[in-house]
Amino acid sequence: MPGLVVLERNGRRVLRSMDWGFPRSTREMRLAGEEPGRIGLVAELRNPMWSTMVVDPRYRCLIVLTHFANPAGLPRAKTRTWFSVHGEPILAWAGFCRNTPEFGPVYAGMTMDANAAIPPTNDRMPVLLERSEYGQWLHGSIEDVIRFQFRPAFEAGRMKVEHTDDLWNSGAAPPATERQFALI
Repeated sequence: MPGLVVLERNGRRVLRSMDWGFPRSTREMRLAGEEPGRIGLVAELRNPMWSTMVVDPRYRCLIVLTHFANPAGLPRAKTRTWFSVHGEPILAWAGFCRNTPEFGPVYAGMTMDANAAIPPTNDRMPVLLERSEYGQWLHGSIEDVIRFQFRPAFEAGRMKVEHTDDLWNSGAAPPATERQFALI
């Protein structure tokens, strides 16, 4: 699934389209001759999959989004619940990106403990960045990355929660996004 990310190269921020999800191949998958799967969420920075990459600012990006969604409800009948931030038509999610031999340019987003607006759909949420934090995310140390992941999430009162009847796998867009997409 393609998405938009902002990278910084040679002192300039560049908008690129990349595919969601780094290649993930377990020993069992390799032994069975299976192709790599994809993993798009970075929750454990010490995982060997991420540990060497997250320390290097070259692999950091801002994931551009207007909303994020989680499934809600019973199995086989889960619906889509959308989350956004009041007054912010465009958001930046702390991300990592890299050119991979398996899939080419890919990205993944870092997650953190959810604020009170997100449960019961999930106990994790994207690490959302304030505009004033973009530079620190793109250039900061590994200590900065750790601080971003373990700081308090955006306050629940800032979040807009939109429950829908759209089935989780429907591919339906968030409600009332025409204005936000026009800004991109």
